[in-house]
Amino acid sequence: MARIPLVDVKAQYAPLIPELKRRFAEVIESGVFILGPNVKAFEQECIDFLGVQDAIGVANGTDALVLVLDALGIGAGDEVICPAFTFYATAEAIARIGATPVFADIDPETLNLDSDDVAARITPRTKAIMPVHLFGRPAPLAELAALGLPLIEDSAQAFGSSEIGTTGVAATFSFFPTKNLFCLGDGGLVAANDPELAERVRMLRFHGSRDKVEFELVGYNSRLDEVQAAMLRVLLKELPRFNDERCAGAQVYRDLGLGDLVTTPGAAVGHVYHLFVCRSPERDNIRAALGEQGIATAVYYTTPLHLQPAMRQFGYEPGSLPVTEQVARDNFSLPLWAGIDGPTQERVVDAVRQAARQPVG
Repeated sequence: MARIPLVDVKAQYAPLIPELKRRFAEVIESGVFILGPNVKAFEQECIDFLGVQDAIGVANGTDALVLVLDALGIGAGDEVICPAFTFYATAEAIARIGATPVFADIDPETLNLDSDDVAARITPRTKAIMPVHLFGRPAPLAELAALGLPLIEDSAQAFGSSEIGTTGVAATFSFFPTKNLFCLGDGGLVAANDPELAERVRMLRFHGSRDKVEFELVGYNSRLDEVQAAMLRVLLKELPRFNDERCAGAQVYRDLGLGDLVTTPGAAVGHVYHLFVCRSPERDNIRAALGEQGIATAVYYTTPLHLQPAMRQFGYEPGSLPVTEQVARDNFSLPLWAGIDGPTQERVVDAVRQAARQPVG
C-alpha cells in the first residue's frame, strides 16, 4: 500500500514545472540575479494580492521578523509578547535583537494567543505584540489591537488568509517549501502600510543603504533571490486555488466523521489550513498505528518555546503556561495539501478510527 506523506509538495507544483522551467531559463538568460525585475514585480503583485501599501522581499521568514523589529527600534530593555506554542523563529527574532520575549498562553480551541492572558502580561516595557496566525488560522487581531500596542503579525503559515496583513504595523511571511505559498528554497516577505517603516525595512535588507554608496543604517544582507521571486510569481497565481483545495480537504475530514474520533481544527473565517492539526489524549497510540499503515503524521512544538534551552534565561518553569503545555502533549497533524484526494483522506480517517478503538498504552 502506498505511503501517504504529511505534505506532498511536488504534487502541488508538478503541473507547473514547464512554466517554472521557462521562468528559470529567463532569469539565467538575463544574467540578473540580485534584486532584479522579478523581485520588483513579485513585490507589486503581493501588494495587490494582500491589499497593503508596500511589500519587501527578504531572504526568509525569520529575517522578516528581525527586520521589522529592528526597523521599529525595538531592542535591549524592551519586551515583546508572543506565544510559546509556535516555531522557534518567533521568539528567536525577538531575542536576536536584544529584546525580551514575554510568553503568553493560548486559547485551547484556536491555539492562537489568548488576548486576556496577553493583557495581563503587558508592562511599561512592552513595545509590541507578535501574534502568530498558527497553522493558517488568523489570530484574534481585533482583540489584540484593542490593547493599544503595535502588532507585528507573524503570518508565516497564513499567506492568502483574508484576515491578515492590514491590522498590524507589519505582517511577515515565509516561503519555506511546505507553506501555502512556497518557493523552491528559502524566501520571505514583509508587508507594511507605514511608508517610513517599509523604507527602513527595505534599507535594512540591503546593508542599511538606499544606493550601495551611502550607508545610513547598520543593516543586513537579506534579499529575496531573483530566481525564487520568478518561481513565486508563478505560484502566487495558483495560491487561491491552493488555499481553496486545502479548505476543501479540511471539510472532507469533518464530513468523514473525524471530529467524532479526535478534536479537529474548527472552521473559521480566513483559515487557510497550513496544517491540519488535531488533538487527542491517545495521540501517541494513534500516530503509531498510522505509521504502521504508512501514513505520515507529525507533532508540533512538543517542547514549547518558554521551556527551550535557549529561552531558560527568561525564567519560565514547567506549568507556567498550562494550555500551551497541554496542547504540546496532545497535538498531531494529519496529511493535508492542495489537491489531496478523497480516497487518501478516507484511508487516513479509517486508520484513525481503528486506532482510536485500541486501548491506550
